Amino acid sequence: MNSEQLLALLSAVGHAQRLRVIGELADGRLYVSELARRLEMSRPLLYMHLDRLEKAGLVVGRLELSEDGKALKYFELAPFELKLNVATVLAALQEDRSAAPPEETGDTGGAVQPPAAKGPNDPRGTRT
Repeated sequence: MNSEQLLALLSAVGHAQRLRVIGELADGRLYVSELARRLEMSRPLLYMHLDRLEKAGLVVGRLELSEDGKALKYFELAPFELKLNVATVLAALQEDRSAAPPEETGDTGGAVQPPAAKGPNDPRGTRT
């Protein structure tokens, strides 16, 4: 997990309405209309919260057809365990550094970069 994924996860659980969604889904999967009724929330607003939870990997949505042919979107919790400590943060930052090219991180592999060579038109270091 990199820092962007960690922040998405923390953002997903860092909202009271999304915690309520997780609480309702703890007993099993529900289709969106039922979940919206239980939470007393509009479906568009609920979809916004479900999208954040789904992008963070906390819920999974599946479209299913009912017996009468209606499309129902069901959501259920994905198995997850949230553990945040210094090691989690450091691991995310390390993942960022290992995934980025050296020029983006400023990492030169410990080598000291020599100053750029002065050309004949370079005014640095020339006094008249």
